Amino acid sequence: QVQLVESGGGLVQPGESLRLSCATSGSIFSFNAMGWYRQAPGKQRELVAAITSGGTTNYADSVKGRFTISRDNAKNTVYLQMNSLKPEDTAVYYCNARRSPDIMYWGQGTQVTVSS
Repeated sequence: QVQLVESGGGLVQPGESLRLSCATSGSIFSFNAMGWYRQAPGKQRELVAAITSGGTTNYADSVKGRFTISRDNAKNTVYLQMNSLKPEDTAVYYCNARRSPDIMYWGQGTQVTVSS
């Protein structure tokens, strides 16, 4: 069973930064893509950023230029660097790992709160 363990969430003020980490229990190369989703209260879960096994990245328009997704293959870990955080970034952030359109795994989620 694949496990994804997220860390790095917390409470920050607007304009500050956070880095989320997602460590996989298996080889990161076993996944076609990994990504970060978020879900705010009363809203649907949405894709924030994704990175393929080949290194291609994709971002939601709302975070382009502020967030960066990256991977450390040796550590089987994916990161989400979040800069210039805004109150509207407040959500539970979930790590996702995909082997195929029908096979994917989720982490337990980590809370990010941006508030003054």
